[in-house]
Amino acid sequence: MKTILLSTVCALAAPFAFAQTSTTTTEQTTTQPVTTRETTTTYTAGTIDTYEPSKTIIVKDDNGGPVRFALGTAARIVDGAGKIVTAPLRSGQKVRVYYTGNGDTRTVERVQVIEDKD
Repeated sequence: MKTILLSTVCALAAPFAFAQTSTTTTEQTTTQPVTTRETTTTYTAGTIDTYEPSKTIIVKDDNGGPVRFALGTAARIVDGAGKIVTAPLRSGQKVRVYYTGNGDTRTVERVQVIEDKD
């Protein structure tokens, strides 16, 4: 009788002892649309009217009108060979100002000092 009772208990406990659990993980990914922004670099050539380091530069362009530019922290001042100019810019100096934006949002990328050919 003990063996029948023991066999019955083992038979009832076996499914729980060998039961396996499974876990399902679902991962959802979303793709964001790619946004591209095209910027155009333009330049204006003329002579310096006013220069405030790290702030603004005003250039009288070839048409005689003053054009105001904001000098960002990344703005570089270079010579015709592309070498950095360390001397401060002065009024009357010929330059070519490369910038992005338009109107009140013109931001200088670089100022190229144009040397006079005497």
